[in-house]
Amino acid sequence: MTMRIPVLLLVGCLCSVEWVQAQEKKSSKDLPPIPEIKLDRKEPVVYQKDIEPIFAEKCMYCHSGNVIEGKYDMSTYAGVMKGGKRGAVIIAGKSSESILYHFSSRQKKPIMPPKSEDPLTPEELALLKLWIDQGAKPPTGVREKAKIVLNFPPALVKPVRAVAVSPDKSIVATGRGNQIHLFDAKTGNFLKSLVDPNLKHPDGKPAAAAHMSLVESLEYAPDGKTLISGSFQEAILWDPATGAIRKRIDGFADRVVAIAFSDDSQRFVTGGGAPTEDGEIKIFKIDGTPEFEVKSGHSDTVFGVRFSPDGKMLATCGADKFVKVWSVPDAKLIKSFEGHTHHVMDVGWKADGKFLASAGADNAIKVWDFEKGEQARTINGHSKQVTRLMFVGKTPMFITASGDQQLKMWNVDNGGNVRNFGGSKDYLYAVSVSTDGSLVVSGGEEGITRLYNGTSGAIIKEMVPPADGKPEVKPDAKPEAKPMPKK
Repeated sequence: MTMRIPVLLLVGCLCSVEWVQAQEKKSSKDLPPIPEIKLDRKEPVVYQKDIEPIFAEKCMYCHSGNVIEGKYDMSTYAGVMKGGKRGAVIIAGKSSESILYHFSSRQKKPIMPPKSEDPLTPEELALLKLWIDQGAKPPTGVREKAKIVLNFPPALVKPVRAVAVSPDKSIVATGRGNQIHLFDAKTGNFLKSLVDPNLKHPDGKPAAAAHMSLVESLEYAPDGKTLISGSFQEAILWDPATGAIRKRIDGFADRVVAIAFSDDSQRFVTGGGAPTEDGEIKIFKIDGTPEFEVKSGHSDTVFGVRFSPDGKMLATCGADKFVKVWSVPDAKLIKSFEGHTHHVMDVGWKADGKFLASAGADNAIKVWDFEKGEQARTINGHSKQVTRLMFVGKTPMFITASGDQQLKMWNVDNGGNVRNFGGSKDYLYAVSVSTDGSLVVSGGEEGITRLYNGTSGAIIKEMVPPADGKPEVKPDAKPEAKPMPKK
C-alpha cells in the first residue's frame, strides 16, 4: 500500500551545501554542537508524528517541491532515506554513522539548518537520533493532515522565485522573498513595491510585503491590465498601474508555483499542489471567478502550465514526470508525453502549436511533436535541473533557467544553442522575456534580478530594491554575444 505524506510549508530550511559553506566562511567563530540529551521514552518513535514535523519546520523549505537543494528531496519518507548528491544520509540503526545527524547536531560541517536559522532543539535532535537508532522506520497507518502554521520568512531569505516583463516592455516585476518590486524596464531603476496593507507582524506592525510566504509565481496578462502573483495557498490579482489589490483567491492546497494567461487575456490557469498528493490545476476567468478544474490531472505537484496559442488546449507538467495536454474548457485529456526521468519543471508551446518544450529536474530539455505525440529531440545543455522555460513570442526560440547558474536561448526546431546570458552566481529559479525578445530577465537564489539585452546578451542592470540597504550592483563583464539566427 502506497502512503502519501503531506508536507507542511513552514519557514526554516536546510539550505544548499554551497550557500551554507559560504555563510560559515563569513564567521571565524564556530557554533558549538547542540547538547545531546537522553529521552525518557518507552514507546517507539513514530515517523509521521515525531519526525516528519521536524523535517517540515526545519528542512523542507529547501528540500521539497520545486526547490530540491543538493538533490535531496525530503517531502517523502522514501526521499529522506534515498538521500541526495552525497548519497544516503541516514544509516538505519546507526545514528553515529548518519551524516544527517552529524549536520543537524552541528558536529560536522555544513551545519543544517544554517547559522541564520533556528537549529534543532536538543529534544528534536534526541528524537531524530532515537528514530535512526530504532531503525529509521517508515510511516505506518493513515493520519490526518497536521494543522499548517505559516510565519513570515526570515529576513535573509530573499530568493527571486518569479519575474515577469510587462507586455509593453515598460516594467519588470520581480517576486523577491515575500515581496513584489517593480522596475523600469529601460533603465532598471526601482519604481515601487506592491504591498498588501492587511499583512501585519505579530506585534501589529505593517509587514510591507505582498504575501506572508514567498512569491512563487508572477505573470502579466497579455493586455497588461492585470498582474497575478502566486504564493502559499493564495493568488492575488493586482492592478499594476495603481498597485491596488483587485482580488485575493484562496483555497489552494499548497503553493501556487505556476500561472499562465490565455492569449486573449480572458482567463488564467494556476498550477501547484502539495508534494506527493494530486496536483492542482485550476482555471479562472480574468476577474478571478473559478471556471473549471482539471481533477487528478497529475499525481504530484504541477510545476508548469501553459495555454496553447489558440487557447483551445492547456499543457501541464509536474513531479510525476509527465507532460499532458488537455482540452479547454471541458478538461479532457488529449495527449500525454513521457520521457523525463525526474520532475518536469515547466512546459511551453511553440507559436504554431506544432511543438512543445519541457524543462526537467533531470537536467534535460525535451521537445515534443504534438501531432505525432512523440519526442522529437532531447537537448542536454544544462548540468543541473532546468527550473523554468519560456518561448520568445512568435519565434522558434525559447529561454531556459537552470540551477547550474546558466541562462540560455535555444532554437526548438533544431535544438541549437542560440545565445547565453551570463553573470549569475547562484541557482536560477525564474526567467521572463518580452514578446519581441529584446528584453530578458532572470532571478535566483542571490536575490538579484538581472535585466539583459535579449539581442546581444549584455547585462543592462542587476536590480535590487533600495529598501534592501545594499549598494547598486555593478554588472559583470559583458558576455560574448552570438548573432540571432535567421528565421
